[in-house]
Amino acid sequence: MSAPLPLEGVRVLAVEQYGAGPFGTLFLADQGAEVIKIENPNSGGDFARDVGPYFFTPEDSEFFHAYNRNKKSLSLDLSKPQGIEVFHDLVKSADAVASNLRGDVPDKLGLTYAALKAVNPKIVCAHLSAYGREGSRANWPGFDYLMQAEAGYFSLTGEPDTPPARFGLSVVDQMTGLALAYALLAGLTGARASGVGRDMDVSLFDIALCNTAYPAIWYLNEGHVQERLARSAHPALTPCQLYTSKDGWIFIMCNKEKFWPALCHAIGKDEWAEDPQFLRFKDRLENRDLIQEMLDKELSRKTTSEWLDHFAGCVPASPINDIAAALDNPFVAERGGVQTLSLEGHGDYRMIASPVLSGGSQTPANPAPKLGQQTTEILQGIGYGPDRLQVLRNAKVI
Repeated sequence: MSAPLPLEGVRVLAVEQYGAGPFGTLFLADQGAEVIKIENPNSGGDFARDVGPYFFTPEDSEFFHAYNRNKKSLSLDLSKPQGIEVFHDLVKSADAVASNLRGDVPDKLGLTYAALKAVNPKIVCAHLSAYGREGSRANWPGFDYLMQAEAGYFSLTGEPDTPPARFGLSVVDQMTGLALAYALLAGLTGARASGVGRDMDVSLFDIALCNTAYPAIWYLNEGHVQERLARSAHPALTPCQLYTSKDGWIFIMCNKEKFWPALCHAIGKDEWAEDPQFLRFKDRLENRDLIQEMLDKELSRKTTSEWLDHFAGCVPASPINDIAAALDNPFVAERGGVQTLSLEGHGDYRMIASPVLSGGSQTPANPAPKLGQQTTEILQGIGYGPDRLQVLRNAKVI
């Protein structure tokens, strides 16, 4: 029998849309939290429901399903006074409110701790915005690629002497979504200890900047401006980049001193490990181009697959996969990395499974909800009867 999930009993009201916020609350839902998406019935709900090009059914965007597994949907128009009344009733039963809206919107909608503490003093209000809820950009819209551009990612991605390039995935959205989940749980831990909630804030811009980490500290203290390096090389460690094999490319990362002699031994060049030119990280960095030439020559004797079999567990190395090869990788199946869900009106579909393994607990496998699918169930659960529900429907509040 499966043990309870760690967040069972936690109720989160999620005023969320698109990718960043839903990605964060997905992690909460996968660990058992009851994540209730608050969606405006008069505007079609989360606009990600309409994002193509692929749909399971005309109402089921695959993009939307990628971010909203294991959640519930409650249709509610927060722009109407009656909608706010309903929301306050929900807040009484909730542990947290999560939102990813433009920075000035939470105040306008009353989603802040100042607006909700009289309703529930323990409520945690976790906000994800583009540029923060205060300051000169609070009312600016913002998206992932804009943050990558401004925070320097384009200058670090791709080959030298080519146009600036973004990271291939929405890494800022998803990192900020995880930061939202972390912030919410940190606030919830404090609220349960003290009995007092609070606002917790993360922004796309701040997380994008935070992710620059060691290039940032190099610039701030040494004035060094990191640039793109050929073959996706690491700026400080060698060998750590793309090398040529007999049939393509292989990426090798000797990011600890012990892996350079291990690599030398694996390719039959033990003498390289003792060569004074290559003894330490500093020495190898000074001879990066020579090492590239030497490794290209040796690694071109076998295919990437043959080298990976040879290096397994000894030299950190990887093939260069496209998305198909990445997902068809037998190791993904070994890890249970793909989950099968069943969607009414469509049948089974597959998506990436939760990467968080909770010992003794089975991760739920519920498809993303239809717009407003659990509205009646949730409102009945806080005491709304048929007459009240009908009044709200007639007023287009739910």
